Amino acid sequence: MQAEQIPAFVEDVIKAGCDICAIGHGRYVLGEIEELNAAREELARINEVYGDRDFLLPEIVSYLRSLGRYLDVGSLDNALD
Repeated sequence: MQAEQIPAFVEDVIKAGCDICAIGHGRYVLGEIEELNAAREELARINEVYGDRDFLLPEIVSYLRSLGRYLDVGSLDNALD
């Protein structure tokens, strides 16, 4: 995957039915377990299309945050109280 493909990657994951979002400033998740299970085949196709993206982690997180698709770790701690 190349950096300029990040928007298309995120759009494809969303179209697959997954609520992709950044977690803090250093991670992201494709969605909840139920979403991932329901979209298993489509996510496999997306993985084949885009390939390795681990080296783009900071850029993907930054892009997700720019879209407002993020959870801050502190907000998760407060939600558990």
